[in-house]
Amino acid sequence: MSGFVDRDVSVALGELGAVLPPGAVVTDDAAIAARSVDASFIPPDGAAIAVVAPTTTEEVAAVLRTAHRHGVPVVPQGGLTGLAGGASAVEGGILLDLTRMDRVLRVDADDLVAVAQAGVVTEDLANAVAEHGLFYPPDPASWSTSTIGGNVATNAGGMRCVKYGVTRDWVRTLEVVLADGTVVHTRPGTVKAVAGLDLTSLFVGSEGTLGVVTEVTVALRHAPGPSRGVSAGFPTVAAALSAANAIMAARRPSTLELLDAVVVDAVRRLEPDAGLPAGAGAWLLALTDEPVGAADDLAAFSAICRAHGASSLTVADDEAEVDRLLAARRLLNPAMREYRGASLNEDVCVPRSQLPAVLAAIEALSAEIGLPIGTGGHVGDGNLHPVVAYDPDDDAQVAVARGAHERIMALAVAHGGTVSGEHGIGTEKLAALHLELTPHVRALQRSLKSVLDPAGILNPGKKL
Repeated sequence: MSGFVDRDVSVALGELGAVLPPGAVVTDDAAIAARSVDASFIPPDGAAIAVVAPTTTEEVAAVLRTAHRHGVPVVPQGGLTGLAGGASAVEGGILLDLTRMDRVLRVDADDLVAVAQAGVVTEDLANAVAEHGLFYPPDPASWSTSTIGGNVATNAGGMRCVKYGVTRDWVRTLEVVLADGTVVHTRPGTVKAVAGLDLTSLFVGSEGTLGVVTEVTVALRHAPGPSRGVSAGFPTVAAALSAANAIMAARRPSTLELLDAVVVDAVRRLEPDAGLPAGAGAWLLALTDEPVGAADDLAAFSAICRAHGASSLTVADDEAEVDRLLAARRLLNPAMREYRGASLNEDVCVPRSQLPAVLAAIEALSAEIGLPIGTGGHVGDGNLHPVVAYDPDDDAQVAVARGAHERIMALAVAHGGTVSGEHGIGTEKLAALHLELTPHVRALQRSLKSVLDPAGILNPGKKL
C-alpha cells in the first residue's frame, strides 16, 4: 500500500473537482469517516482522502481516468452492508459512493428484464418490478439497505436461494467501468449469448477489484404466489436438520431457514414478540410460494416436521405472519451482537450432507472456548452463518473469538466447503484463502486482475 501513500493527491482532487458537479467531491473528515467502514466493523486499512459521489456512468469513468493517471486507489461502495470489509477504506484512497446512482431505468415485461443503476436498493428494485406483476427473486438479509451493485460485487445470496439461486443466476449483463475509465458492456441482454468468454460471471463476485459496475440488467419472472409456511421448534439441531433434509427430498421450498438454540434465545431477548418458540433447541422455517399446490406443500412440511420430532409447530398462512417470521430470522446478526457487545459473523458453506457434523463441531468449539457461538443459516443449500459473540473490551475474548473465526473456516473447508458462501472475502477472510485455493489458482486470479487493473488501483488489498 505504501506506493499509494507518498504521492501528492491534491492535483487529482483538483482535477476531479473541475470535471464533476459541485458537491460530488467531499473531503470533510466526518463525511469520510462515515463512509470508511462497512457493516463488518473491521477497522479500515488506512485513511481515505475523499468521498466521491457520481450520478452517471460518465462521471464514474472520469473518476477512474483521473485515479488511474495519478495512481490513486478507488474503493467502490454501495449501502455499506457488507460483512467482510470489502467496502472499507484504504490508505490514500477515494471512496466511490455509488448510492446516488439510484434509478431503475427500465422494466420490460415482454423480455422479462429490468435495468437498474448500481445504487438502486435491492428492495426498491423488487418493488419496482412488482408493480408490473413481475418478480426479482434474490433477497439478501440486508435487502432494505443493500444495493444491486453491492449484491453483484459479492454475488449476494439470501433466503430464497434454495429455490431461485443467487445474484449471479439473475444477472443478464453488466455495464462496467474499467480501471482506466473505459466503459464496457459484458454481453448482449439476450437470454442466450456465447460469443466470447463469460465476462459477466467474472465481474459478479469480484468485489470491485476488476471494475466498477454502474448498470445491471437482471432477469425477471412472473410473480409467484403469496408466501406461506411452517414454523417449527425442535428439541435438537440434529432433529431440525433431519426434517430439513426430508423437506428437500420431498418438495422444493422457497425458503428453508434454521436457527439454533443460542440464536433463538438471543432473538427472543432482543425481540420478545418475534414469534420464535421459547426453549427450542432449534427453529426451522419452511416456506412455499407456489401459486398452485401451496396447501399440499404446507401439509407436507407439517407432516415431515412432526415425523422428525417437532416440539412445536405453527402454520403461517398469511403474509403478515410470514413477514414477522422472516423479520425474526433477519435479527440473527443484531441479536448475537447484543449478546456480548460485539460479534464475528461467519459465512461458510458446505454440502448439505455435512451440516450435522459441522454444526456439532461448532457447538463443541463453543463449549471449548467458553464463548457463545450461535448459528443460523440457509440449510436448504448448506450456507451457515455461525456468529461468535464476545466482549470487545476484553482483549482475551477478542483473541479467542478471532481464533474461533479461523477455526470455523478451516472446519468448513475440511468438510468439502468454502470459507464464504455469499458475504465475500474482503479483508476479513484473506488469511483463510490458502485453505481453499491452491497457490496456482491464486496466482491465476491475480494475473487476471493485472490485465484489467494493471496499476492495481481498484479496491487494493481485498478479495485476492
